[in-house]
Amino acid sequence: MGGLIPLGDASRPPTRFAVVTTLIIVLNVWAFFQELTYGDRFIWMWSAVPIRIIHGRALVTIVTSMFMHASWMHIIGNMVYLWAFGREIENAMGSFRFAVFYLIGGIVAMSAQILGDPFSRIPALGASGAIAAVMGAFLITFPRDRIRTFVFFIIFFRITMIPAALLIGFWFLMQVLNLGVVAQAKTGGVAYLAHIGGFLFGVVTARLFVNPQRMTYRRLS
Repeated sequence: MGGLIPLGDASRPPTRFAVVTTLIIVLNVWAFFQELTYGDRFIWMWSAVPIRIIHGRALVTIVTSMFMHASWMHIIGNMVYLWAFGREIENAMGSFRFAVFYLIGGIVAMSAQILGDPFSRIPALGASGAIAAVMGAFLITFPRDRIRTFVFFIIFFRITMIPAALLIGFWFLMQVLNLGVVAQAKTGGVAYLAHIGGFLFGVVTARLFVNPQRMTYRRLS
């Protein structure tokens, strides 16, 4: 068992406190505790169920589902990725633009998942589609930056620096390769279509949201 866990940009640390990124994490944690408190009823009420969406019902869940998670590992993993990439993108866009970008990216990602299996009755939930949009924006904005990454494999582990283009590119490749495996599953699983949809949105629109005057050009050795 192994993996890569991004910890943050080692080349270009944020120069401003990431207000929106922090608020998004707080909202996700709050929503997760609501799930733990109220159980399946809460999850069914606020998660996005494709067949309901295509019939024009509970459209608000396209947004609310972005703040919900299926397990402790699900939310912890997503929030780690958001913290690693979101702060610098918020710094480059500005808080308001970043908030708009994040919400639209999440909506696009969830819509891609719904369109991929429109008659599914399985609840779709999670912030990973919106976070994928952030990662796509990071790839376009800071491709050469080095990401401080925790690398582990069975009992081996270390912290190393990996170029953003390599780390994010590898992540996206895994989403594409795994899409064919999960696309026909009817019992749930990882929303790879949401990841791909969100990522492509981030890649295509990043330059529309980034404010060049806010970017930090100093690189650390």
